[in-house]
Amino acid sequence: AKLFDHAPDNIPFPYVTFGRTSVYDEVTGRENDAEQLFTLHFWSKSEARKEVLDVMDMVSARLQHAPLALDEHHRVNLRLEFSEVRYDEDLSACHGLLRFRAVTEENA
Repeated sequence: AKLFDHAPDNIPFPYVTFGRTSVYDEVTGRENDAEQLFTLHFWSKSEARKEVLDVMDMVSARLQHAPLALDEHHRVNLRLEFSEVRYDEDLSACHGLLRFRAVTEENA
C-alpha cells in the first residue's frame, strides 16, 4: 500500500493517508522535548476487513520496531494508542485508523 498526504484521484486500493497530527511540549524538565500524536488512515475497496487489517498490522510493526532517523532528536518511545476498522457504506470502502503517540527528546 502507498502512503499519501492526500490520495490522488483514481489511485488503486489499498492505500494509506496521513490524518490528524498534533505536537505538544513534553514536561520533562528539558527544553525541546515533545509528544507527537499522529493518525494513519487505511483504505480498501474490499468489504472484508482482512486486507485493511493486514496492511495495518504490517505498518504498525514496522513503525514500532524501526530505527527512525531524526536530525536533532531521538525517539524515547512510540506506541499504538488506538485502532479501529469499519466498513463505510457511503464510500463503499473499508476504513482503518491507527493513532500513535511518539515521545522525542533533543539530542545531548
